[in-house]
Amino acid sequence: MYENNFPSKRYARTLSFLKKHIAPKSSILDLGVDNPFSKIMREQGYQVENTHGEDLDTDFSQVSSSEAEVVTAFEIFEHLIAPFNVLSAIPADKLVASIPLRLWFSSAYQSKTDPWDRHYHEFEDWQFDWLLDKAGWEIKDREKWTNPVKKIGFRPLLRRFTPRYYIVYAERKKPNP
Repeated sequence: MYENNFPSKRYARTLSFLKKHIAPKSSILDLGVDNPFSKIMREQGYQVENTHGEDLDTDFSQVSSSEAEVVTAFEIFEHLIAPFNVLSAIPADKLVASIPLRLWFSSAYQSKTDPWDRHYHEFEDWQFDWLLDKAGWEIKDREKWTNPVKKIGFRPLLRRFTPRYYIVYAERKKPNP
């Protein structure tokens, strides 16, 4: 998956944020198939189960029946056409989710060979915040960071200063009495 391009900085920032809000030994449903970051979370003591590659736009039965305390979704929602549906179906009270932010100087990512590896959405932070709010989540903490690349050019220069990743910790809103 990450031949010659392991996202060390992103994983380190994501793990630091996760540890800040979620205690080790917590049970986690990680949206998306088992991946290198799932392994990192397990190595840190988290009890991680992944979804199995089902289309989370149309089949969120594993999500809605999960008994995990926390749901994590790292760079998943941009691949969905309707992330509101799965966000609304999560029974856990805690969510840690990250997304790549929309870059004004670069078009949305699209793999030419893998139809699952395409971004339907590339959110601005306020759009993702609004989506979470409408789906019943209250953001308690958030961070952004850049993703500089070791290339020369105008866009690589902009990547040094323009945040690329956005991560949030949110809790399920309490129903109004």
